[in-house]
Amino acid sequence: MVLKGEGIAKEFIREGRGTNRFPAVSDTDIELAPGTLTVLSGRSGSGKTTLLNMLSGLLPPTRGRVLLGEQDLYSLPDRELSRLRNEKIGVIPQGQTAIHSLTVSENILLPCALYGKPDKSAEAYAAKLMEQLDIAPLAGVRPSELSGGELRRMAIARALIRRPEIIFADEPTGDLDDENTAAVFDFLRSTAHEGAAVLVVTHEASAGDYADRQLVMKAGKIDI
Repeated sequence: MVLKGEGIAKEFIREGRGTNRFPAVSDTDIELAPGTLTVLSGRSGSGKTTLLNMLSGLLPPTRGRVLLGEQDLYSLPDRELSRLRNEKIGVIPQGQTAIHSLTVSENILLPCALYGKPDKSAEAYAAKLMEQLDIAPLAGVRPSELSGGELRRMAIARALIRRPEIIFADEPTGDLDDENTAAVFDFLRSTAHEGAAVLVVTHEASAGDYADRQLVMKAGKIDI
């Protein structure tokens, strides 16, 4: 399924500055197609994460539309949008977001538990993802015992557990060494080529080696 941003923009009002509006993202069009790994780079503060958050259904744009197929995400009530995100969209956020009271396996299955108990097929797919990401022996371990690379691979498995059609990764290798960086990009590329639309926001210089398409963001706009 294709995801489109049509004329999307985001403005914030700066505290203490009256009605002064700060344009984090200016009117922007973008399309994410199935089977494609898109890499979005740019300087810090250029609007990359804001754009990702709008496209992933997490941040309503000031203007413009985000369409998943024919569905305008932000026309949906909050409950319906939350369910759609859970079923269709996977997000690998910046930093570590593990729930430390849960095991690795429980963290990965958490999106399935939000709308009922995970079934056997979900548990089997979690086991498959852990095998593919080389963290299967850590299924019963708590996040506090994991390395940075292991935590990142757990976050990827959690984002993919619902077999989403669209995957967003925000600086997924920012705290990793070269070996783990290559492993993460290899996995995201293979996931895209299996049919998902994948958008990676990154400063990583080597990301272009894995991309089907590269975009650069400057001052809140995609530089064409």
